[in-house]
Amino acid sequence: MSATTLQDALDDADSTVDLLRDLGLARFTDLPDEFTHWIEEQRAWAESVAFADQSYHMTDLRIDGTDAIDLYSDYAVNNFRQFDVGQAKQLVVANPDGYLIGDAILFREAEDSFLSVGAAAAHNWLLYQAERGEYDVETEYQPRPVGTGEDPNNFRYQVQGPDAVAVMEEAIDGDIPDLGFFRFEEVTVDGTEMFLLRHGMAGEAGFEFWGDWNDADDVRESILDAGEEYGIRRLGSKSYQSANTVLGWLPLPVPAIYSGEEMADFREWLSLRRGLISIGGSYDSDDIEDYYVTPIEVGYDHIVDFDHDFVGKEALEAEIDDPDRKKVTLVWDDEDVVDVFASLFREGETKKFMNMPAPRSSACHYDEVKADGDVVGVSKWMSYIYNHREMLSLALVDTEYAEPGTEVTLTWGEADGTRNKSVERHEKTEITATVAKAPYKQDRR
Repeated sequence: MSATTLQDALDDADSTVDLLRDLGLARFTDLPDEFTHWIEEQRAWAESVAFADQSYHMTDLRIDGTDAIDLYSDYAVNNFRQFDVGQAKQLVVANPDGYLIGDAILFREAEDSFLSVGAAAAHNWLLYQAERGEYDVETEYQPRPVGTGEDPNNFRYQVQGPDAVAVMEEAIDGDIPDLGFFRFEEVTVDGTEMFLLRHGMAGEAGFEFWGDWNDADDVRESILDAGEEYGIRRLGSKSYQSANTVLGWLPLPVPAIYSGEEMADFREWLSLRRGLISIGGSYDSDDIEDYYVTPIEVGYDHIVDFDHDFVGKEALEAEIDDPDRKKVTLVWDDEDVVDVFASLFREGETKKFMNMPAPRSSACHYDEVKADGDVVGVSKWMSYIYNHREMLSLALVDTEYAEPGTEVTLTWGEADGTRNKSVERHEKTEITATVAKAPYKQDRR
């Protein structure tokens, strides 16, 4: 492919969907799939304490300067009127039509110093605006270090589970700061300085902490030593990815950057390598905008603040009181799931293999969801959760089908004509699913 920018590639492609559909699943992290066994690692976040290493799979964007908060206010849907030093926010950015470009976690480390951590899409958009706009800021961007052989700028770790607080009480020098949710302060572990954020995933209490990469090994071993008596387990990539289905956070929808004249200059600025992301699953549309989502339907409605001007405001104002879709959890029928595996032991075509616990074959997964024979939504992120003994997925469905207890079907398999080399030949099958709330698990953070 001779294209160097995303727009070059789109101009050369028969369609945007064709360009993205068969790219397959890129390497997620430099961590192993499992440190012990993914079932025991899942059990740890519910029964004791789990240790997650988030140092490799996200991008970092630092923005410093007196105009930094103005930049965020112009392009994020958030309210920044109260944003204290030592506070974190979910940063959400939309395109001019109100579709989600991406999100990240934004940390205010000093009055004019901000660090955001997350997938690349939101950071690409903010970097472009910082470079092209008249903002008095300096930026520093760290791509995903996975597979590059380069070290991250920072280590970023997390502990979660019923015993997470006890472990950190033992590991931290002195007392744990009295932190509100999504608040952070500087602490030390065996004399090593780092930031500590009050956080939690999978509905359990927890902390996230980060500092200079040179201290990564020492901090990790100190935390693991403190957690040994509590049965702490490190999360491999399999168990770590599966937590999203119970947390209710919907990662990696297709970024809303591939269409629209107002986004054309951005696509010409964005390199091809940073602009491509893979699509997979049974849902099949020729229109890339059918793969877009909005901040409201994925559950960020409480974050959107209409008391300031931002890109996408008008479209989100029109949607906020009457969204077309809602985020839900789908609980897959046990017998239908078992039949997928049983097909491996029968003559004839087999069903698409479910690689446990998170059977994805693309970054942006979309399975069609039907009711009464009509497509009423898409199932996005699925995982088997041992703690519930269920296969779950996060989905966006038409609001009339979003009531818990509603029965729908999802199509398991790839779209016709797929050439994704990470997927074996198979026949599509329908799986019955029951709508449940999202997050699925009681929040005990």
